[in-house]
Amino acid sequence: MSDSPNASYSFTLRVKLPTRAGSLGVVTTAIGADGGDIGAIDIVGFADGCMLRDITVNATSSPHAERIVGSVRRLPEVDVVNVSDRTFLMHLGGKIEVVSRVPLKTRDDLSMAYTPGVARICEAIHRMPEKAFTLTIKRNTVAVVTDGTAVLGLGDIGPAAALPVMEGKAMLFKEFAGVDAFPICLSTRDPDEIVRTVKAMATGFGGINLEDISAPRCFEIEERLQQELDIPVFHDDQHGTAVVVLAALMNATKLVGKPLDSLKVVVNGVGAAGVACSKIILAAGVRNVIGCDREGAIYAGRKEDMNDSKIWYAENTNPFGERGRVHHVLKGADVFLGLSGPGVLTAADLKNMAMDPIVFAMANPVPEIMPEQAAGLVAVMATGRSDYPNQINNVLCFPGIFRGALNCRASRINEPMKLAAAGAIAAIIQDHELHPEYIVPSVFDKRVAEAVAHAVEDAATASGVARRVAGHGEGHGESG
Repeated sequence: MSDSPNASYSFTLRVKLPTRAGSLGVVTTAIGADGGDIGAIDIVGFADGCMLRDITVNATSSPHAERIVGSVRRLPEVDVVNVSDRTFLMHLGGKIEVVSRVPLKTRDDLSMAYTPGVARICEAIHRMPEKAFTLTIKRNTVAVVTDGTAVLGLGDIGPAAALPVMEGKAMLFKEFAGVDAFPICLSTRDPDEIVRTVKAMATGFGGINLEDISAPRCFEIEERLQQELDIPVFHDDQHGTAVVVLAALMNATKLVGKPLDSLKVVVNGVGAAGVACSKIILAAGVRNVIGCDREGAIYAGRKEDMNDSKIWYAENTNPFGERGRVHHVLKGADVFLGLSGPGVLTAADLKNMAMDPIVFAMANPVPEIMPEQAAGLVAVMATGRSDYPNQINNVLCFPGIFRGALNCRASRINEPMKLAAAGAIAAIIQDHELHPEYIVPSVFDKRVAEAVAHAVEDAATASGVARRVAGHGEGHGESG
């Protein structure tokens, strides 16, 4: 449940009102008294001597929306004709479609696009398989693959229920970077079968974006696919989050005047995203990272609740062997990275941190500590939410990363490419623009995807994984 009205719980009320003055005010007063946030009010017609109006309202949750509608229904002389949930309306019939890029209006068009002309293209690819990158959708198409086991904050809801999220991901690819993406929701959670299936269908795609696959299976699936495919495989829940976290951390540390190698960073939640965030900040120069799970700090030699990824974590972090719950190891920490659940931290915890602490509380929808509770106690605060400043949002990362990888036909997305992407995101904000409430650019800043794509291309070329040198600006799959 959100704390403030927002568009995700918006609805449109169609009401029939008497035409006399003040009748609309009665309705808007009732909505406001119930905590609804009124947007547009439109006249849609007249019926039976009454006026029909559409009133758009933002609520904080579905029960809140129902309560507001109930209050309006109880008003005398007000007839609620219809209630439309705007979010459900947006999803009717799905949010994406396939369209043709070339006209098909004449016999000539048909003979070139399909038989007999298409046979020449097939023969060309048969002779030189790499031509699939220039003569088919492969050069600009990404598969968004999930098994529905770790969807948003909803958990294991299955592949069908995950489909709206994957459609949304495909929209973001197209809108922000011109990449054609298609949702693939697999009705299996067996790693072997997922790997086999993705390998079998990879021919038609230039990249694979793994999404919402639960840990620790996601580590194995990504690693195996990276080894067995010759196109980029990128688990966005891990690396997308990590790239944006590093970008935000780069700018936050500029504000507080602390170099990366001086930081003590506490990471709460060492699932897929937590491990990836830890790895990328270590690669960027942070030396002291301490990860915590339900058992407390992870340290070399710990036996309780360990798995392969936590064993790696124990061997590569916590250089001073600190032990105890997150509240204990947070003492003297410069940075808190939260990838866990709501309400983990208190104001007292923040007071125990080092001077000018940085807190990235990224649990969604309710963070580890609300910004209101942290006000005045931290130097920089970020969350995963869009209704607060400094949203750590993967959309700043994955469209540009895949755009760059596709442009240069990278065989994989490696650590230099991820570090370059983080640097490009951070550099969008000039030093004189930095502010505690502006450490990452807006998700709607059109400069981001292009800057990330350019940086990723350069890093891919320098690290030897690019199979084509593309001139900057040749994106959106239009280069040959």
